[in-house]
Order: sequence, then C-alpha cells, then structure tokens
Amino acid sequence: MISPLRDPKLEAQLARLHAESDAQTGDILRYFEQRARQGPLPRTHFDVETQRYFADKLVALDRDKASFCYQLCRALRARRVVEAGTSFGVSTLYLAAAVRDNALDGGVVIATEYEPEKAKIARANFDEAGLARFIDLREGDLRETLRDDLGAIDFVLVDIWNVALDALTLVTPHLRPGAIVACDNTTSHADAYRDYFAFVNDPANRLRTMTLPFDGGFELTVRD
Repeated sequence: MISPLRDPKLEAQLARLHAESDAQTGDILRYFEQRARQGPLPRTHFDVETQRYFADKLVALDRDKASFCYQLCRALRARRVVEAGTSFGVSTLYLAAAVRDNALDGGVVIATEYEPEKAKIARANFDEAGLARFIDLREGDLRETLRDDLGAIDFVLVDIWNVALDALTLVTPHLRPGAIVACDNTTSHADAYRDYFAFVNDPANRLRTMTLPFDGGFELTVRD
C-alpha cells in the first residue's frame, strides 16, 4: 500500500515501529491461548496478569487502519483529535501528521497512556518524528485525564477495548456535529464491545454508526 503521508522520514520510522509490533503478534496469540486454557478472561477489562503482560507490547494499530485515520482527519480538516490508548505512539504519529498537514493554528492530538514506561517511549517516538509539538500526551487513567480541557473534538480513535466505553462517554459531549469516532477490533472483540455498542446505538447520544470491513472490524461512528 502506498502511504498517504508523503513524509519519507516519518514513513521510515513507522515502518520500523510496525515491524516491531508485528514481531510480537505470535507471542500475544500464544499468551491468550495459554490463558484460555486456564479459564475465561474478564469480558470488559484486563486483569492484573494481562495488564502486566501488555506493559511492554506495542500493539500498534494496523497500517491500513492508521492510514485511513490519517485520511479521515485530513478530510475533516481536524484540529482537535483524541486518542484513547496510545501505547508506544504509532497511531498517534499518523494523527499528529494529519493535524500538522491540516496547518490549522492550535491543532493538537490529545493522547492517553496508562503505563509510564510506554508514555516515556511514546514521547521519544514523538520527538524523533518532529511531531511532539502537535501532541498532548496525558499520562494516567484516561477516566481522569480526559475529564478536562478537551474543547470541540473533530476526531477520536478508540484503540483500547477495556475502557472504550469510558472514553466514548467522556468525549461524546465534546464532539462537534459531523465529528467521527473510529474504534478498532469491534468484530473480533464484539463481546467486549457490547456495552459500547449499546451506548452508540442509543438515540439519546446522537450517534450513527457502521462497521467497516477491515480485519477485526473497524467501527466508524458519526456525531449528528
């Protein structure tokens, strides 16, 4: 796939980070196979063992989905973007590149990360890409870090299923009409997203949604 970024330096960095993430996929699958033999995992949250296991895993958004998010942000002329679940900051770089390329004063990606070590690595990746000035990385529990100073939001990426509903509930009042919320793996992890879909499909929340046929499912939700 040809990258829409047209930024050779950033594309080289992203290729390296995606390769590191891809190299961890087999181990992650084996981990869940092993855990499944021990009994069912919690449906709506990571337990302590799983939280610890993922502390050093990239779990980067797929390249095609991340490029799609870049294109959506360009089409929206997005100025304020929220990302729930930053990890090492791979998808954040796509979002920040879109904000940069939209060339709007005060453009920012409000990113969230719970793990301090991941946040440290993400900041280093932002600096390497020269995109740190477009990113407000809020470290800690997003149920706290997304409570204030959001402004009018144009685009949201939800890539953290265990607190997806919490993130959506916090950002929805700040979505401008026509804003988009993208959420990953809503088909492959449909059971975990049951409450998320209940919120999205409640007419009181003024949202319209459809599942796009990306691998694992990719939910595209628009604010009325």
